[in-house]
Amino acid sequence: MRKKLYVVSGPSGAGISDIVAAIFAKRADVSAVTPITARKMKKGETDGVGFFFYDLDGWKALKDSGGMLECTEFAGNDYGTSRALVEEKLNAGQNVLLNLEVERAAQVKANMPEAVCVYIEPSPAVLRARYEAIARSPFELSVRLESSDKQRALSAFADARIVSDDLTQAIAELDAIIQ
Repeated sequence: MRKKLYVVSGPSGAGISDIVAAIFAKRADVSAVTPITARKMKKGETDGVGFFFYDLDGWKALKDSGGMLECTEFAGNDYGTSRALVEEKLNAGQNVLLNLEVERAAQVKANMPEAVCVYIEPSPAVLRARYEAIARSPFELSVRLESSDKQRALSAFADARIVSDDLTQAIAELDAIIQ
């Protein structure tokens, strides 16, 4: 039986990495998909562990053929999620859970409308307190808050929203969404 693709996104400081790790630990029917990149392998990296590595021609061919659910460029390197890798897991009876930036999650929703997208963020007061605890300057705090406002504004595509003030509760809510 084909399962579903779930995509979580939200601002830094939302606790998403902890929430996703808890779901993977709790649910054997949920798996990740190794992302792909066109950057060069660093010393000690292995293809398929952390990333699948493509040369630029292979990357371009995959992208041009519609083989990417989403992709982005960061620091001059290309990163993304292979449609075929996701489809393979879904067709094998595994739910897939991706943790992506909001813009990348929106691409997934556009390319696979049946994906269930969940936007996770703490309440404004809790998010501000988390940022104040880590910001090294008032400028950094304002940049973080502005970034979270922009991400929230871009998240209209989300099918569900979770407030992550209490991580245990947020984990339970995401667990209930995943079927």
